[in-house]
Parts: sequence; structure tokens; C-alpha cells
Amino acid sequence: MSHKRMPKRKVAIAVGGVAALGAAAILLPNANASQDNGNQAAGVTGSTKTLKATQASNLAAQLEKALGDAAAGAYYDGAKQQLVVNVVSGDNNVIAQAKKAGAVVRQVKNSTRALKSAAGTLKTKATIPGTSWAVDPRTNKILVTADSTVTGAKWNRLQSTVQSLGSGMATLKKSAGSFKTFVSGGDAIFSQTQQGGVRCSLGFNVTASDGSPAFLTAGHCGVAAKDWSDSQNGQPIASVDQAKFPGNDFSLVKYTDANTQAPSEVNTGNGQTVQITQAADATVGETVFRMGSTTGLHDGQVTGLDATVNFASETNPGGTDTVNGLIQTNVCAEPGDSGGSLFTQDGGAVGLTSGGSGDCTSGGETFFQPVTAALQATGATLGNGGNGGNGGNGGNGGNAGNGAGDQSGAADPSASAGDQSGAADPSASAGDQSGAGDQSASADPSASAGDQSGAGDQSGNGVGTGDQSGGGSDQSGAGSATDGSSLTSTR
Repeated sequence: MSHKRMPKRKVAIAVGGVAALGAAAILLPNANASQDNGNQAAGVTGSTKTLKATQASNLAAQLEKALGDAAAGAYYDGAKQQLVVNVVSGDNNVIAQAKKAGAVVRQVKNSTRALKSAAGTLKTKATIPGTSWAVDPRTNKILVTADSTVTGAKWNRLQSTVQSLGSGMATLKKSAGSFKTFVSGGDAIFSQTQQGGVRCSLGFNVTASDGSPAFLTAGHCGVAAKDWSDSQNGQPIASVDQAKFPGNDFSLVKYTDANTQAPSEVNTGNGQTVQITQAADATVGETVFRMGSTTGLHDGQVTGLDATVNFASETNPGGTDTVNGLIQTNVCAEPGDSGGSLFTQDGGAVGLTSGGSGDCTSGGETFFQPVTAALQATGATLGNGGNGGNGGNGGNGGNAGNGAGDQSGAADPSASAGDQSGAADPSASAGDQSGAGDQSASADPSASAGDQSGAGDQSGNGVGTGDQSGGGSDQSGAGSATDGSSLTSTR
């Protein structure tokens, strides 16, 4: 595939190398989003509200604060479009409070405090390369995963640690692939190092705290190389300002031309773009979409939050690069997709592709750095960059009424995908962000473009695109914006 340069003064989300998405683009409702497995039968239901995923995420955050120690996680039932909230207290006032807010209430055994304590035990006793753990509110347990490299004494150690947590606290499973970061193999953003070429995907355009245009990508890409180009062997167009890995996995990369126009949109190929209007926290069970330079557009569900992943270190033989606070999903990814966009159907920026196991053929797990944490740590905001950095667009704190929370057409095929009705709850902050820590390390620039190991399980759900202006990335073969159109993801 040829690699075209993007216009110098107008740089859209760089996600080139996209496979053809099909001539017929149909907006689909959120199928395959439910992961409930009948658990709501044990719950207490009331006048539950029908919610879109972003609304459910906002409500979950509010209820977590309101319920305090009684809260034990929440998840989104996409099939019923309901938020299910776990509580460990039988207090009628607690249950009534959550029901009045419109959630389905489910009484569970394990409290958030108990689950966090169990995760602390895993960190102390089982930080083994090739392992991960995340809280799964659907089962009210910690999901512990070991990749194919965890065998023999390492497997026995992990198994005994999980057993020591007690019955009903954690579930242990094996993954067929091996956990690794997804640097190399793509064709969206490029850099040259002493060890060779490095290739990653651009995540989201942002405005840096000093008003300059910039973008977010994976931290392991940013520590691997300083200067990045939009074409292979091309002149650099951006330079890393901040890079964090391990611990977290994000980089802030500033465009070298302060007049660069950096639209807040994701180019999903075939002339299609999705307007990004807010940063969104992930909710277990919601459908999300990933765009990357190697494999294009894929979708799946969020399966866990606050995940810890122990990658085998690529710079310290025998060492471990641990990343915390990640979003776990069953969306596939492969090398070169690192740093790429994870977003919602209604234009919420959710995550940056970090790493995982498997590929887009065999399936597996993929983990993402939360965008909210990256924005808080870097001081950047979502919105158009350039020209003094004007146009910050609701990505940072309190601008929840900016229309991203509730876009009509997300689940209703008859509605216009570009008709945005605004956030359902004006009190919710679109930019409620958590902090991020210090990291240092490097990615493996020697990986070949053909060495692909991602994670995959896609349902083919549609993405609605809003009324957008600005051109997309030339690398995808079509840079024109769309107006009220829609597209489907590949499997």
C-alpha cells in the first residue's frame, strides 16, 4: 500500500492502512453488547432507565460516589440498555437510592475494598511476566489471565496465589497468545532509531496545556523514539513532549508546526470520520471501537477495568514492565496498532491501544490506556489544535453538555447519525479524570511489520458518524469528511 503525505497544515487522525470496509455502510444497533449471563435475575429492579453507554458511564460514576462502601462495581447491559450496579449492603435506603437513579441493583458478596485487597495480593505474590488481572463486575470477581509463556513453576505460583484469595474471589484462565506491546508493523506514524524503524498509530488529536496542537499515542511508542513522521522515511512533523511507560502507557506528542490544524476526529477509512467530542470513562459491557494502522476498524466489548498487565520487558532481559489502570477488552489488535484510538459510537475518546495477546484471526485480549488519565497527567484537552489552541471541545472537566453524551442514531437505525442531542445528565463531568504515574522504558523497534500478535473478537457493530468538518488522513486513501453517514467495522 502506498503511503501518502498528509497536508502539512491539516493533520487528521493518522490511521492509514485500513482494509476496505465494504461498499454498503449500514448503521447497526448495539448487538452482542450484553455480558449479563442472566445475573439480573438475582437483582432488584425498579423503574430502570434506558441509557446509552456514555450515559451509563456517567451514572455509574455518580452512584459509586453516592453509595460509598456499599458500591461494588457496575456494568452496562447493552441488550437492555441498562446500568447494573452491584451493592454489598442490604440497606433499603442504599438500594432505593440506586433504583431511583434508574439503575438495576444487584446484591453481591465481594466489596470493592475486598477486590482491591485481592489485587494487592496478586501484585505482591504473582507479578509474573505474561500475567494480568482486572475486576469483572459481572462476576463480582477478579479475572486473572496467564498467557502461553506462564508454565511450570510460574503457573504453579500463580495458581496457588489465586487459590489463597479464597473461594469466589478470583477466576484464573489461560490465554493462547503472549502479552506484548503492539509497536511496529503499522504505517500511520513513523520514526527512525539506531535499532531501526518504529511504527505506531496516532490516537487522538488534542490541544496541549500551552495551547499548541498535539496528539496522544502509546507511551511505549514515545519512549522508543522522539521524532515522528506521517510517512515512512519522511521529515518529522511532531516531537514527543511527555512519554510514560511502564506504570502507565501514554505519550503527548506536539506538532512541530504551531499552525497545524488537528481536527478532533478519528479517520475510520473509506472517507469516513467520527467526530470526537469528549473523553469518556469505560464501562464494563459497553461496545467500543478501535482504530489502528495495521488492522483498521474493529469492535468488541469492555470486559474489565483497572487492569494490571505484566509485560515481559523488551529492554531489560528477564525483567517485567508492569502497567496499571488499563481497560481490558475483547477487541482485537496487532503490531502497529499501538497508540490507536479506542472510542464509543457517540464520539467519546476512551483509550489508547497498549498491548495484549492473540491477533485479529484467533482472538485474545487487548488492553488500553484510559484517555481520561492521559489528559489529566499531561494537562492536554480534547479539541482542535493550532491557531493558539482554540477550540477545546469538552474533553477536560465539566463540559458534559457538549452533545457527546447522547447522540441519536447510536442504537436507532432510523435516526440521523449526525443528530446529537446532548448529554442526558448535565451534572456529569465529561472530563472526570484520574491521575497517572511515572514510567520509563522502551519498545522493541526491531519487530517486523509481519510479526502480528493482537487480540480479537468482533461483532461487526456499526459506528455512526456525526456532522464533521475537516479532512481525514491521506494514508487511509480517502481524506474527505462525511455528513451524517455511517459505517460498519470489519471482523
